[in-house]
Amino acid sequence: MATATLSAHRIPVADYVAGITAGDRALLARAITLVESTNPEHGRLAQQVLQELLPRTGQAVRLGVTGVPGVGKSTTIDQFGMNLIAEGHLVAVLAIDPTSKRSGGSILGDKTRMSSLAQERNAFIRPSPSSGTLGGVTRKTRETMALVEAAGFDVIIVETVGVGQSEVAVSDMVDFFLVLLLAGGGDDLQGIKKGIIELADMIAINKADGDNVRRAERAAADYRHALQIFTPHDATWFPPVLTVSGQENRGLKDLWAKILEHREKMSATGQFQARRQAQAVSWMRDMLEDRLMGALKAHPEVASELPKIEASVREGTLLPTLAVDRLMGLMGL
Repeated sequence: MATATLSAHRIPVADYVAGITAGDRALLARAITLVESTNPEHGRLAQQVLQELLPRTGQAVRLGVTGVPGVGKSTTIDQFGMNLIAEGHLVAVLAIDPTSKRSGGSILGDKTRMSSLAQERNAFIRPSPSSGTLGGVTRKTRETMALVEAAGFDVIIVETVGVGQSEVAVSDMVDFFLVLLLAGGGDDLQGIKKGIIELADMIAINKADGDNVRRAERAAADYRHALQIFTPHDATWFPPVLTVSGQENRGLKDLWAKILEHREKMSATGQFQARRQAQAVSWMRDMLEDRLMGALKAHPEVASELPKIEASVREGTLLPTLAVDRLMGLMGL
């Protein structure tokens, strides 16, 4: 994080707000950098900016896209985004890159994989490292979504690293959760976890082109049958299964139509607003957990004793439950 650079060029909150609402890309990017920064001063400034921008958020379509590695997420999002821009939408893509647990680095190559959107003035791509967060969703993704909404982007796509148990984090921050899958990968169900299927608002079998069309259609039929044994996560919507080709731009119009149909149905029953409200509370609870953990690590007695307590747990001489009790006691809790 370029802490020194950000500190050297202070920008008032009002200027951030005015610039972001006017569509200033440079200020938007700087605000996102503030949100992602681990510097407490930057964090406080970012929260002030977000609070001022809050009334301008909440109107965008929030779409989460996940799938196994190699399923073609970036290619599909690139073409899908271009289709939406052709219809007059402003598209923001928050592409989460995996962070190496060993080196702490990440590739951040999403702009090269989304070559069309990267050159489009009505698109904004922000690659961000996952910073080790399970499922590839950064702790700051919600704040970044709010910033790009305030900047006028009416379709926000969150591309996650891959399929895993923690993809529940994605469904907690988007309106529509899309799972991309492949056909012909051996086991047609690809070992995908039941929990991911139950979270999906739609399944799309990608790369349904060339010789793979029939395999994709068979896989789609298999998934439709598989979904029959699952209990839908809401009574209003049963997840459809489509075949698409991001490479050849097939099925993507139908995909968008289903997303809009879902929004319309959920809005009519009040579930859309209820989901957004529940997500706001979930956001608050996540932030509370982060703050509590930060306060624990910053506590002087905890900082002094933590290495010893961890060593005892590591050596098997202290039960983890008792270790937690001891740490909480040091904080007076």
